[in-house]
Amino acid sequence: MAEVKEKVIDLCNKISMVKRGSKGEITPDDPEYKLLECVVTNEMAEAALCLKFREPRSAEEVASVWGRPVEETERILRKCGDVGAAMFRDDDGVNMYWLELWVPGHMEMVVNNSENYKKYPQIGEAFDGYGKKKAPLTAGNFPIGTGPMRTIPIESAIDGETRRASYEEISGYLNSATVFSVSDCSCRTARETMGEGCGHLKEDMCIQLGDAADYYIQSGKGREITREEAFEIIKKAEENGLMHNIPNIEEVGHTHAICNCCGCGCFAVRNANMWRNPDFIKSNYLATVDMDKCVACGECVENCPTNALTLGQKLCADTLPRKKKPDLPHNTEWGPEYWNVDYRTNRAVVAETGTSPCKAECPAHIGIQGYLKLASQGRYTEALELIKEENPFPAVCGRVCPRKCESTCTRGDVDDPIAIDEVKKFIAQKELDAETRFIPKKRHNYGKKIAIVGAGPAGLSCAYYLAIDGYEVTVFEKEKALGGMLTMGIPSYRLEKDVVNAEIDILRDMGVAFKTGVDVGRDITLDDLRGDGYEAFYLAIGAQSGRKIGIEGEATEGVMTGVDFLRKVNLGEEMELAGKTIVIGGGNVAIDVARTATRVGASSVSMYCLESSGEMPALKEEVDEATEEDIVINNSWGPKRVVTENGRVTGVEFVKCVSVFDENGRFSPTYDDHETTVVDADHVLISVGQAMDWGRLIEGSRIELNPNQTVKADELTLQTGEPDVFAGGDALIGPSFAIDAIAMGKEGAISIHRYVHPGQSLVLGRIKREYVSFDKTSLNLSGYDRVPREKTDHVDGKKAKQTFKDLRGTFTEEQVRKETERCLGCGATVVDDFMCVGCGMCTTKCKFDAIKLVRVRDEAGVDFGDLKKTVVRHVLKRKVKIAVAKPWKKLKKAVSM
Repeated sequence: MAEVKEKVIDLCNKISMVKRGSKGEITPDDPEYKLLECVVTNEMAEAALCLKFREPRSAEEVASVWGRPVEETERILRKCGDVGAAMFRDDDGVNMYWLELWVPGHMEMVVNNSENYKKYPQIGEAFDGYGKKKAPLTAGNFPIGTGPMRTIPIESAIDGETRRASYEEISGYLNSATVFSVSDCSCRTARETMGEGCGHLKEDMCIQLGDAADYYIQSGKGREITREEAFEIIKKAEENGLMHNIPNIEEVGHTHAICNCCGCGCFAVRNANMWRNPDFIKSNYLATVDMDKCVACGECVENCPTNALTLGQKLCADTLPRKKKPDLPHNTEWGPEYWNVDYRTNRAVVAETGTSPCKAECPAHIGIQGYLKLASQGRYTEALELIKEENPFPAVCGRVCPRKCESTCTRGDVDDPIAIDEVKKFIAQKELDAETRFIPKKRHNYGKKIAIVGAGPAGLSCAYYLAIDGYEVTVFEKEKALGGMLTMGIPSYRLEKDVVNAEIDILRDMGVAFKTGVDVGRDITLDDLRGDGYEAFYLAIGAQSGRKIGIEGEATEGVMTGVDFLRKVNLGEEMELAGKTIVIGGGNVAIDVARTATRVGASSVSMYCLESSGEMPALKEEVDEATEEDIVINNSWGPKRVVTENGRVTGVEFVKCVSVFDENGRFSPTYDDHETTVVDADHVLISVGQAMDWGRLIEGSRIELNPNQTVKADELTLQTGEPDVFAGGDALIGPSFAIDAIAMGKEGAISIHRYVHPGQSLVLGRIKREYVSFDKTSLNLSGYDRVPREKTDHVDGKKAKQTFKDLRGTFTEEQVRKETERCLGCGATVVDDFMCVGCGMCTTKCKFDAIKLVRVRDEAGVDFGDLKKTVVRHVLKRKVKIAVAKPWKKLKKAVSM
């Protein structure tokens, strides 16, 4: 164990304003000592001990006290200043030195010395430990507005507010200062040293003003910037979901810094989140929601730094649980039972009663209610922008989405569900025109090289979100065409290829590079790409191989998997089926195979599947469309063997399927062997599932596969056995829908962003997006009119089967208006008044003017010299309140038991 530096301990106690030997003395086990002992020598501490608290002294003055030569004193004091153990400024060519608070003060300054925090990780740990030591003691003991840090509202959130105060305007601080610097965020730097980064990076985040800016510039902790640059940093911070905090230890209207904080990494906001002590940093404002305007899009919820907002329900319910009045720090002894230690992993996005089903049940959790409202107002570009927050391919999904949102739409309990997908398709028509498509603004310019393997919906989605952050993304695709199963697995009569290509063109406009005809693993390996500077990989190869059944005659000429058949047709290969065709399978892909077969020459197409008509996995509308095209569906039959003659298929023998699933719901078909039939066929297309073909992609790696050949990866982070390799889409979860793959693409991008930046956790501060629907059985849905659902013109199956063109229409603008008016507006944002700190971030994310900041108090900060007596008065009042409240709380607890 290293020898204890006694003078450093003395300095720690002096900064802490306590005496050695007293109850609160600083010892070698305390974070204050651990912060300084690795960067401050006893000699430096001796010099610093001659300084006064917040009273600047020159080296000459210190030398007279310390008894050392002025030059030597100046040199040592400057070392103290450079490491952060003292502050200094230049007064007409003379450096003046003084001591500051620990926080905000020396803790931040020591951490902001980039050489030292990299060399001594204990510095970051000490900063974190100091907060954990001190913060619990502050809960309830500081009046609102007097904490050492204070939230300053985003100024646009209080424009027009009639009772504004200059000390709550960012512009007031910036306009009154003359010297500016910017540094890394000390909180996020500390998190990074511990491997606990939340993905919000530290660089160029905190602005210093006046003397503090001079100090940061001279000591190398920050770089000088102009006032205009400071305003730009503020603007960029707000665009990226960061709130503002200031050190609140000077006279009202004055501060030496502006911090741009996140709720998942910064220590000031941790007071609110972890110790549930938001009063410590609150502004005078409170977020309030206009329920009539709110559309539960969720943007405010996911950007709130203190989790004060959740999505709840707007519709009236017959019964709602009574809201329990919470205990609060100002009238309760605030201990660990009230803390939220896991606040960075247990963030709630939904109120206890749940929220609108469309938002909850959509795999990508798109703000459906929001884009319906925007469309009803004719704000189509904004609607498109809102959709693309979660789904980069709305034109694609407007044609092939499974519509889980519609299946659970509350309007369906009144009459018919909202035609959500048709409205989305109308909005997304803008994507097909280069002049009106929405291309998102880049939020960062990180520039690191990322490789995506597979150009299907998961890979393209991951590329899209990484491109927004300015990564250099290259997508490798082994086929000549892009789009994966969107292009090669879905027939053009459902999804024309120009729709897919139009949305891929947007990725090109965003800077994403594509390399087709490259089989990663065969033509180039992951190690080769690592050597080329790629720092992370996302495997999204899809399930593009057909699955065989394993019956006699399956390898005969004339038998093909449905997936291979669709790929050949979609890639324009010669594929003509003459005569009778049998399709084995009952899912959506099997329907696509059957309908495609009718378009390439089959004289008749019959489908055979194990399931009964009510059990078929294919969507009902797809089954109906197949039937209209004269495709015959035969339920409850399983293939026994392929009948052959001279090496060519002539038919299939089927056996009656009695049941498909066992009593536990597992796939376990049973048959009646006494009931069989032989059906003639010239072609047999097997569509009973899809499989992965990994080729040589993961050879020699630590990546493992499951028995079904899907890849093993963490279900939250999507990280595989190779730390720099992530996976998603069908390769991870098996064959699914495009919207599921798109959702995983975004999650993959989040993980990759965190992985390629040192010290970032893949888990901490990550929103799990566990949206839950409300209980519709408790709703009061009486009194709603019965407005019929809008529909596009019916497509005649006889005409449809003659072409590969998509003959389905698109809503007119009038139909969109009528249909969006049918929306019941189920959900709305709910505000927890206690947890809201009045930062205003929510208002910047709302497109509906539905959430505002309202001034609810008029509390100003106090100068540090007056803080102690202010806090003491408050503490005494708090003790009285706690004493008065105790008997009532005991009685209430007894009654509830």
